[in-house]
Amino acid sequence: MIRVLFVCLGNICRSPMAEFIMKDAVEKEGIADRFSISSAGTSDEEEGNPVYPPAREELAKHGISCAGKRARQFCLSDYDKYDFILCMESRHVKSLQRLCGDPQCKISRLLDHSQHPHDIADPWYTRNFALAYAEIEEGVRAFLSEVQKRENHGK
Repeated sequence: MIRVLFVCLGNICRSPMAEFIMKDAVEKEGIADRFSISSAGTSDEEEGNPVYPPAREELAKHGISCAGKRARQFCLSDYDKYDFILCMESRHVKSLQRLCGDPQCKISRLLDHSQHPHDIADPWYTRNFALAYAEIEEGVRAFLSEVQKRENHGK
């Protein structure tokens, strides 16, 4: 089982979008049973809140549901529970590294796995949910390809 946690600030926009884009991708590839995928936020400000409506609407445009998702804060035990902790921004990486130390090098930015590494801007502020979706999808596809190559190489 490959355990993946996506992280952003509040867990109501980018990280839940990434969670459900990844779940959709592995389902379509017929490998969903090999993954455990979730998301969390570095802040507790939105804890318990549903996915932000414009993020939910952007997912729906692509035929992806995030029904039932509620925001939660990253906790120290998540470090041991997940194999990969994929953040949306450098500041999330730094925040989690301060908290966990990252001795197993599990924490990275999602787009560090793509050909265009950079932070994914927070659509809460930019209002550009389509761009956030596109960048997250790019990162998810690149990450999934990387994981599959590692698995195939290990066999």
